[in-house]
Amino acid sequence: MFTKILIANRGEIACRVIVTAKKMGIKTVAVYSDADRDARHVMLADEAVHIGPAPSRESYLQAEKIIAACKQTGAQAVHPGYGFLSENAEFSKRVEEEGIAFIGPKHYSIGAMGDKIESKKLAGAAGVNCIPGVNDAIETAERAVEIAKGIGYPVMIKASAGGGGKGLRVAFNDKEAFEGFTSCRNEARNSFGDDRVFIEKFVEEPRHIEIQLIGDAHGNVLYLNERECSIQRRHQKVIEEAPSPFISDATRKAMGEQAVALAKAVKYQSAGTVEFVVGKDESFYFLEMNTRLQVEHPVTEAITGLDLVELMIRVAAGEKLPLTQADVKRNGWAIECRINAEDPFRNFLPSTGRLVRFAPPAQTMFQSDTANLFGVRVDTGVQDGGEIPMYYDSMIAKLIVHGTDRNDAIAKMREALNGFVIRGVSSNIPFQSALLAHPRFVSGQFNTGFIAEQYSKGFYAEDVPHDDANFLVALAAFVRRKSRERAAAMSGQLPGFAINASKDYVVVTLTADGKNVYTPVHVDEFVGMAGSARVKVGGESYEIQSHSRLNDICIQGTVNGKPFTAQVERGTPKNPLVLRVQHNGTRIDVLVMSPRMAELHALMPFKAPPDLSKYVLSPMPGLLVDVAVVPGQKVQAGERVAVIEAMKMENVLFAAADGVVGKVLAAKGESLTVDQAIVEFV
Repeated sequence: MFTKILIANRGEIACRVIVTAKKMGIKTVAVYSDADRDARHVMLADEAVHIGPAPSRESYLQAEKIIAACKQTGAQAVHPGYGFLSENAEFSKRVEEEGIAFIGPKHYSIGAMGDKIESKKLAGAAGVNCIPGVNDAIETAERAVEIAKGIGYPVMIKASAGGGGKGLRVAFNDKEAFEGFTSCRNEARNSFGDDRVFIEKFVEEPRHIEIQLIGDAHGNVLYLNERECSIQRRHQKVIEEAPSPFISDATRKAMGEQAVALAKAVKYQSAGTVEFVVGKDESFYFLEMNTRLQVEHPVTEAITGLDLVELMIRVAAGEKLPLTQADVKRNGWAIECRINAEDPFRNFLPSTGRLVRFAPPAQTMFQSDTANLFGVRVDTGVQDGGEIPMYYDSMIAKLIVHGTDRNDAIAKMREALNGFVIRGVSSNIPFQSALLAHPRFVSGQFNTGFIAEQYSKGFYAEDVPHDDANFLVALAAFVRRKSRERAAAMSGQLPGFAINASKDYVVVTLTADGKNVYTPVHVDEFVGMAGSARVKVGGESYEIQSHSRLNDICIQGTVNGKPFTAQVERGTPKNPLVLRVQHNGTRIDVLVMSPRMAELHALMPFKAPPDLSKYVLSPMPGLLVDVAVVPGQKVQAGERVAVIEAMKMENVLFAAADGVVGKVLAAKGESLTVDQAIVEFV
């Protein structure tokens, strides 16, 4: 067994590998870029080596620097994590040539299966069902359109070296095929250093189900059940679960056996995943193979009780797999939510900056510990006060729950999301909460088009209706009342000016259009019970009890005897008097005031926000890689104006209306802030 390994990655996966290595008594070496100097994975590792500037192509994609770091520290093996160099056959080969073990498959397996074009040919030869398409690299956008027309729309345009939704577009017509091909090549070149692109038929109403494999150097390959990954947005997985609520035991067995046969054909060893697209009739087609550990591996660990990172390390050290196919368990139900730094209320635009507060829910399951299951686990590479840089992936954390069945897992996840506090950057937690409450998700009747269908016009606060909106009002009144009680109890108050904790309030729910909602509430005490109150809202009564402190953002307690977790924040950037209440994905901003103050507040005039329609604003922090217009140019609605690169993704900005460009206010290559003006129309 190795005594020291180097993790050629960053973020949560680097932290994940370090935890298992420590359990096994193996010392760890982290590598880091300028942007990650104070990152969590650097602090957790026994040693850390600086490998270059912030952009990944100058640091984490530099194979020679990583090999040099191994030699410098005496690391005997490299774990590549996922992304970056994890599926780079040349890197795997170079590592092994230097006498360093690669904790992953052999380079010939990566070369065969990591390349989407070659893997399809091999899968076909092995008798695996494949999707119709052209598996040879396409050279021009014109040729891409020609091929797409031949296959028949819709088609999927994919980078051969792609992964994680990078370098992938779905085209429904010639225009989308032409533009999608160009964007795919650019993204693939920037993310993977390989701009080969191919096209295949896009199966409509598909489900994305994948089989987890583990193989050793002695010819043994097992499948560790499946993961359901159909809840995707723009081809990026959002929620993953294991097992799938859709397939039968017979289909699971058939998919698993095909995946194993394919892996054995290329002498596969280590962890890997065979992805399938599954039709309504449970027919399945080979999609691709990921020759690495997957982001969503924790759900498999929960239902099988296996530490996949440990198995990878043991296999790389030459050990045999310690179990057979008959030993593989399927126990309970696990769900993972990817918590990303993006603003769901602004079309999921990336959100970078400092994590002013980062407080995940309490964990009862832990990485590398398979003894404690049926609880909550958080995998993350960040910490309170850390930075979310614009150079890398947008993931902040992965929230994993394990339940006795699917409904139990959903309930645990909703409660865990309620208690996940993130401030300083926006996160997709409200969106995750909405998905978990959606009837189609709860019923298991969904496919990869679910999010696009249900949220075709974007995601808005009203898309998260609360099943008891008055509870949010009652909670705001409860928190305000407790605050007043504390203030009233302070000694030394001037006679005649003492604070009075009254019983009658009005909760003013603020709205964007100024049509605020005024709700009278009455607050009574529970005699002899600290931290409690009975709040009457309309005809409803809420008996709330909580021992959380007044300055806690996360409030835990009971309402009418049932436990709850919610978030209450005092003050927003626009109004320090506001209480912001969040629960089950719903967020309201309120003012809690006396009835007389509410009367006066209702007389205040509404100030409409300024008209910014003549500007194209940067919706996110990022690098301005292209400005497609010049002063004096006539522009039509929908025409390309600028391209911003952030978190490894290209974001194209289009004109919202017809107009003439007056000024170009930002230059190509400039780093932009949120809402910075790029173009002004006249």
